[in-house]
Amino acid sequence: MAFIETIPPEAAYDAVAAMYLRQQGTWGYVPNYAKVFCHRPEVMARWGQLLAEIKRPMDKRRFELVTFAAAHELRNTACALAHGKALREFFTDAQVLAIAEDRFDGILTAAEQAMVMFARQIAKDASRVTADQVGALRGHGYTDAEIFDIAATAAGRAFFTKVLDALGVEPDSPFLALDESFRRTLTVGRPIDVRECITMPIPKPLHRSRAPGLDVMK
Repeated sequence: MAFIETIPPEAAYDAVAAMYLRQQGTWGYVPNYAKVFCHRPEVMARWGQLLAEIKRPMDKRRFELVTFAAAHELRNTACALAHGKALREFFTDAQVLAIAEDRFDGILTAAEQAMVMFARQIAKDASRVTADQVGALRGHGYTDAEIFDIAATAAGRAFFTKVLDALGVEPDSPFLALDESFRRTLTVGRPIDVRECITMPIPKPLHRSRAPGLDVMK
């Protein structure tokens, strides 16, 4: 349960209901993180737009590696689990857990290792990033635009996870279905919520039928 009062899905209407339904379209239920944005659904919309623009020039493997590294360093369980799960497209569970522990040999290229450590440093303390670290990324072939993308991805994850953790948002209960070793290792922050997730009914489209002098909504 969050530290602030939120609007339950069954009581949501207008912009909040629309926001809940958009998130449900992705997850199959209304996720806990969406509920704390009920007071400012426009912020969720803007975050979604920003995230889409950050992701647009990056391939999925790069985006997920950077996001996973940042989320793990930021100790946000939900994002570590969600993006660790997404990395299964490219790695085994054992390899994902090795990446979480900075054991990269035979799993990541040298360029990816430098990228992941850069993302971790941004999440941990961006004020201690050095010109040499950025220069090392260039040495691995990253362009300045790509270095910006990496930095923006890690910094954006810091915004999102810090909002959630500051307001006490717990990861959703479907994460409990993940393999126990995978789940326990990546539960780096708040524990997983054991409550069942709520699904909102999808509103039926309204059909307008016109009669003389009367509009009937079916």
